[in-house]
Amino acid sequence: MASLNYKAPGPIVKAFMKDDSFFRGLRGPVGSGKSVSCCIEILRRALAQAPNADGIRKSRWAVIRNTNPQLKTTTIKTWLDWFPEEEWGRFMYSVPFTHNIKKGDVELEVIFLALDRPEDVKKLLSLELTGVWVNEAREIPKSIIDACTMRVGRYPSMRDGGPSWYGVICDTNAPDTEHWWPILAGETVLPDYLTKQEAKMLIKPDNWTFFNQPPGMTEIIGKDKHVDRYEKSEEAENVQNLTPNYYSNILRGKTKSWIDVYILNKLGLIEDGKPVYDSFRSDVHVASSDVLVAEKIPIYMGIDFGLTPACVFAQRVRGRWLILEELVAEDMGIVRFSDLMKQQMALYAPRTFNVFGDPAGDHRAQTDEATPFQILRSKGISARPAPSNDVLIRLESVNATLTRMTDGESGLLIDPKCINLIKGFAGGYHYKRIQTSGERYDEKPNKNRFSHVHDALQYLLLGAGEGRNLVLGGKTTKPFVAKRQFDVFTAKPKNIMDRRGGR
Repeated sequence: MASLNYKAPGPIVKAFMKDDSFFRGLRGPVGSGKSVSCCIEILRRALAQAPNADGIRKSRWAVIRNTNPQLKTTTIKTWLDWFPEEEWGRFMYSVPFTHNIKKGDVELEVIFLALDRPEDVKKLLSLELTGVWVNEAREIPKSIIDACTMRVGRYPSMRDGGPSWYGVICDTNAPDTEHWWPILAGETVLPDYLTKQEAKMLIKPDNWTFFNQPPGMTEIIGKDKHVDRYEKSEEAENVQNLTPNYYSNILRGKTKSWIDVYILNKLGLIEDGKPVYDSFRSDVHVASSDVLVAEKIPIYMGIDFGLTPACVFAQRVRGRWLILEELVAEDMGIVRFSDLMKQQMALYAPRTFNVFGDPAGDHRAQTDEATPFQILRSKGISARPAPSNDVLIRLESVNATLTRMTDGESGLLIDPKCINLIKGFAGGYHYKRIQTSGERYDEKPNKNRFSHVHDALQYLLLGAGEGRNLVLGGKTTKPFVAKRQFDVFTAKPKNIMDRRGGR
């Protein structure tokens, strides 16, 4: 047997490798030794396999990556760094990529598959396996993980003694908060939009175990309660195999959201694109606790229509915009969505409401002869079109608040429960990369699940007066304030908990 000079790079990796759970997940920052530990774990389990009647320890593994380029340039490269062909046998570069290792009494077959190749997915669903390693699991849907669990434990066959251990191992950088990984790990709650059947699939089985590595660096919080700097983490794993300034060098020029995910191992969203608002800073623009609702101050609302409607609630207090709440729905028309809006408005009563929506809402709805604005008014919500639908003007209305300082504080402060809005600011709302050489992006923000709530915020701010000088050709104007009082609060909706005092 060829020799390997490997030592677990830290206590979390060591615990991960010693655990015998059917499913094991290892999450950590970049450079923490996750992928290497999974490579070694495959061999370790092969060595621990009980020999068959002929004295041979047989194992077969599949290694899964999201795309073929990632599989070849990252996963396979790491594997061959530790198991080079000259020592461990010929690597087959024809599809499916396969490494057959025969050393001593060990026969280990490792098959590498990419999910962007239909033939590879078909192959995965037919394999008889001992185990599966899913590399960078945040890129992999839960359905594939479930498919993997059905293919393991099948090799060697029971006629040949069966597997001594079988299961699925995964590694990943920190995923999004709504990803299946943190939900199953108990780090986040189930999203409200999931169906009952989808929710059942995200209940953690008893034989699933998740491991979390320490961050690569530590945040130092300044007197203003914002991140002042980053320092070396004494608990970081695998630092003995990294250059002394590895983390301090790679964080330079990176956004806070990037640092949070790749260095601090915090749940977050990183999209392949250019963030629309490069002046956004979560430590500046997101409140550390609930934003208090000011008494006797009007509530501003912005609405984006369609079958993925969104609404944002805000107040302007002493020149600052306080973003209080977001409503985001899937596959819902304006009739049902307006009922949700009314329920939320009731929680803020009695206050004046200034409501602005997508100017396109003056057109007839697809499922109704009335326009969305007419439907809202029939529900007792007096809403007006925002003064413009020009994308550049709308974006400027938001940028003006992000970059403005009022009495030493940012011009925009978001309540931390506005998850979709915050994720959008952090990069979910972005310009899509154009697939050409160089750094080129679309001229308009990408339409995705974050764009609707951001459109709503833009309509709110533009309707309230932000950026309206651009609309009026340089003329300044005061924000429009609806004079009509609404009577939708004569009877408050049942079973609605008042989560804020003084509403």
